[in-house]
Amino acid sequence: MSREIARQARERGHEVVCAARGMAGDPPADVEFVRVDRSLDDGLAAVRGDFDLVVDVARQPSHVRRAVTELAGRVGHWTFISSASVYRDFGVADQNVFEPLAADADEADPANYGPAKVACEQLFGPGALLVRAGLIVGPEDLSDRFTYWVERLARGGPVLAPGSPGDLVQLVDVRDLAAWSLDAAQARLAGPYDGMSMPFTRGELLAQIAAGVGVEPELVWADQEFLVEQKVEAWMGPRSLPMWVPLPEYAGFMARDTSATIDAGLRIRPVADSARDTLTWLRESGHVVSRSGLTAEEEDDLLSLLGGRATG
Repeated sequence: MSREIARQARERGHEVVCAARGMAGDPPADVEFVRVDRSLDDGLAAVRGDFDLVVDVARQPSHVRRAVTELAGRVGHWTFISSASVYRDFGVADQNVFEPLAADADEADPANYGPAKVACEQLFGPGALLVRAGLIVGPEDLSDRFTYWVERLARGGPVLAPGSPGDLVQLVDVRDLAAWSLDAAQARLAGPYDGMSMPFTRGELLAQIAAGVGVEPELVWADQEFLVEQKVEAWMGPRSLPMWVPLPEYAGFMARDTSATIDAGLRIRPVADSARDTLTWLRESGHVVSRSGLTAEEEDDLLSLLGGRATG
């Protein structure tokens, strides 16, 4: 996300400074890179001058606190890329940014990602733009959640699909979210916005991905009970079916009302376009989908248990 924001800001004619540890890859071309480490007392000493806009993607409150303190009086407008994980209740659909947030928690515990993001948000004050991102997809996504489905559908053959065609999903292409975040920051918008599409169905998601990669999908739908029984993991990671979440406890996780952000100018490109561009990136980069999803052998075993019959 940060690389795409820097790239688009440079394309708009901004003078861009990327301040980071330099551990997540190279910054875009033609931007200034400053190596920093916000875990150190003097970790931001190399960042000099004033800034019209600052976009922060941190997840540790101590890092945000250091930036807000050390850059005080030098920033015209803050934008913080937060997460939809900040919300307390994932079981109810059609929630919006006014729903209660998760409580603050120990930032050292990786399981407390959502509460840590809440604590980060609260450090910026009322003038900051808080972009609560949903599932971010598109080229250069290394999580393999959306990318798994692009690669798998492009490969062809019967595809194991989780849940039912009517299950709701939400996502946002990284390029769309970056563009809107910059637009909103330049307009000095403040407060929280959910950065993702309106909900649509999983059946539509897979159909659009198939269209984007130029195949006719052969889908074999597996219900939740079967997936749980076979120890298929939800959401992401090894032996998972990405973007599937257990119901009813996560019925609202990808079913939020994001109309306020859409009304504020967030433009969502067709999923087919994101899938097409992601497949192009996969082929050109040589990235191997491995962080999320089923192996071919795992999927074949599960399809055999289901009879291997395409149902949609």
